[in-house]
Amino acid sequence: MRLPLVLFLIAPLVEIASFIIVGQAIGVLPTLGLIVLSGVAGVVLLRFQGAGILRRLQSEAQKGVDPGRELVHAALLAVAAFLLIVPGFFGDIIGILLFLPFVRDLAWRMIKPRIVVSSTFANGGFRTARPADDNVVDLDDDEFQREPGPNSKNPDSPWHGPRIGRN
Repeated sequence: MRLPLVLFLIAPLVEIASFIIVGQAIGVLPTLGLIVLSGVAGVVLLRFQGAGILRRLQSEAQKGVDPGRELVHAALLAVAAFLLIVPGFFGDIIGILLFLPFVRDLAWRMIKPRIVVSSTFANGGFRTARPADDNVVDLDDDEFQREPGPNSKNPDSPWHGPRIGRN
């Protein structure tokens, strides 16, 4: 059996066991309060940490630096917020750990060899990757002018006259 499938099947059992253990230790109402508090904390942390990640992504884009690390950090923050929002104490512990920058850096070092970031990123902006075509002539605004074609004033042209759907 594959490891993700095993974790997917075991995770709900671990969460139920954590509910029972915490509920027996502190009571039902405080347990429910902790669950609601962790969900609110997940939303709040995602809002503040997510904005910081977006600012760092933008600054790296302007510098022309590879944004792979910040993209992985953003993805891990989304996972952390999801784990905090979904009820469960074991997931909350993992979510809180993922909100810590050094834990995300550790995850980045483990993930980095398996990820290939490919982009046409240069000089602080994105370029369109177009194949070179010898038939294309690139002109500046002052090097050409538009002249009306032979059908521009022709009343028999199908491009003039009433349009479909308009009166």
